[in-house]
Amino acid sequence: MNIHRIQELEKLIIYHKERYYTGHAEISDESYDQLEEELKKLDPKNPVLQIVGLKQLEVSSKVEHQKKMLSLDKTYDEKELQKWIDEKEVLSVFKIDGSSCSLIYEDGHLVMAKTRGDGQFGENITKKALFIPDIPKFLGSKKNIEVRGEVYCIEKNFFSLSQEMKDLGLETPSSQRNIVAGILGRKENIQLARHLSFQAFDILSDDKYQKEHEKLDYLKNAGFITPDYVLHKGVKNLDSKISEARDFMSSGDYLIDGIVFIYDDLKLHAELGETGHHPRYKIAFKFAGETKVAKINLIEWGVSRNGTLTPVALIEPTELSGAVIGRVTLHNYGMVQNFQLTVGDKIEIIRSGEVIPKFLGVVEKSKEAFTIPTHCPSCKSKLKIEDIWLYCDNAECPSKIKEEILNYIHKANIEDISDKRLDEMMSKGLVKKISDLYRLTSKDLLTLEKVKEKLATKMFENIQKTKEQSLAQFIASIGVEGVSMTKSEKIIAQGHNTLDKIQSLTVEKMLEIEGFAEKSSETIIKSIRDKEKLIAELLKLGVVVRADEIASGEGPLKGMKFCITGELSQPRPQVEKLIKANGGVIAGVSKNLNYLVTNEQESSSSKFVKAKSLGIPIINEKALLKLIEG
Repeated sequence: MNIHRIQELEKLIIYHKERYYTGHAEISDESYDQLEEELKKLDPKNPVLQIVGLKQLEVSSKVEHQKKMLSLDKTYDEKELQKWIDEKEVLSVFKIDGSSCSLIYEDGHLVMAKTRGDGQFGENITKKALFIPDIPKFLGSKKNIEVRGEVYCIEKNFFSLSQEMKDLGLETPSSQRNIVAGILGRKENIQLARHLSFQAFDILSDDKYQKEHEKLDYLKNAGFITPDYVLHKGVKNLDSKISEARDFMSSGDYLIDGIVFIYDDLKLHAELGETGHHPRYKIAFKFAGETKVAKINLIEWGVSRNGTLTPVALIEPTELSGAVIGRVTLHNYGMVQNFQLTVGDKIEIIRSGEVIPKFLGVVEKSKEAFTIPTHCPSCKSKLKIEDIWLYCDNAECPSKIKEEILNYIHKANIEDISDKRLDEMMSKGLVKKISDLYRLTSKDLLTLEKVKEKLATKMFENIQKTKEQSLAQFIASIGVEGVSMTKSEKIIAQGHNTLDKIQSLTVEKMLEIEGFAEKSSETIIKSIRDKEKLIAELLKLGVVVRADEIASGEGPLKGMKFCITGELSQPRPQVEKLIKANGGVIAGVSKNLNYLVTNEQESSSSKFVKAKSLGIPIINEKALLKLIEG
């Protein structure tokens, strides 16, 4: 049985049926019939063959769950979470803010999909599920299983969905948060479900698993999208996961409202059992989020280093979660366009924990005219629209160049060059691109305001110090698009641990690495190619890129991130090697950092000051060795 051809036919039939029923047929009836006939021969029981029409769906029927779909116990208190975890091994995944769903497969075919409902009875949403691209319609095996997961909507698809609903004369969704339940509850235009996504997080079957993570591994191998998970031994690396979730809440492309923690040992699940409300072996750690209504005074558009324009609302000062808020992210052009956001609008905003405040929805529209910038606020070039992004493609745009240089300064850890000081350097023509930083002399730096000989010498030395960088740091410094520190570590761990190997990467090689899709791989490869001239210039100016050790990822420091600064008793590369050999990762100073390592008790270095302000533990080499020894 050709499973790949079956899956291809499923997608083609669903796509062309949707185009036909919305009046935009792309192929003849005869060609369409040939697709169905081919699928019938390969897989006569395929559920896609059961789709009749799209305009009207029969009234949803209540369907009982074989095993109750329970809610999760939750906590907002980190200490309470630590007490629950104790010394047990737990698995953590992001808690997606969508709608829970159960999928029933018989002989490997999807025969039914149902919502969680009240936990005992859910709504039959089988026909809609057939349109959700992430839901496999056939598993390529004869298994009878139930798969549970979450239906959600990513930002990009929310924009496309809203536009299509507007074109159909339907009421457009008020927020990304409530759209999923709205689409799953519709009785017509069921093709709209193709804008939704699905992640699988549990499986009910006769297979015997020992660990929770084994179930996720099986689901991934069966063709489902599954959440990235982290295994924690006790409370180790807990802060890092919480920081990662906070960052995702601010900048991720779909909504999450916390983290789910699950005991990994399935024997423990059987021993603990469940209450009438929730399983005792799972808990949700949620961020207390406060919402308020605020009025938009102005919308500003900032230009990022890749040219994307990011809208920020300047609002009337509003107290939220213990802080006075004056700025709120509006996400992207698509969000502003969707809601026709303008000055005077009253909007609902949310701030969860320490996360940057963001826009949720419109409460009251103003009468001000809606406008979107047509030209770049920095270089005045005509802007372009691509999906949900508004961007400037002028390579000489001053804002883009400045952000590129500033990113290099921060990631390469060049101290004493602030945003304001860079502005002065650029206005005086001392720095026009990243490589110019290494052309600066002490004499050049003396021309800057309030810079005397001692500071000029120090700044020059700080720049020279950064001529030697690890590969992961260099990739981050030059700003390869689509590569976060985590993704960089994944690429290097796969054996691509030298600059030559990175420059020789292909899309095919990228797809061999877990977590990389074709589109994101193409973006990364293109960005690396675009940076070739910059890389050559930096190498010519004396920048040395060290090959990274390929750590086993195992050891007492597994999952922990370290940054090193100041005085040490041995060369820094040696300390980095020791950390990596014991499973640790070298990273920059951020909320995700576990420890800053230095023998200095007090320091004015930017890393030390930043780590202290973020409350990151600062340890010496002796304490590092104790961590390694357990």
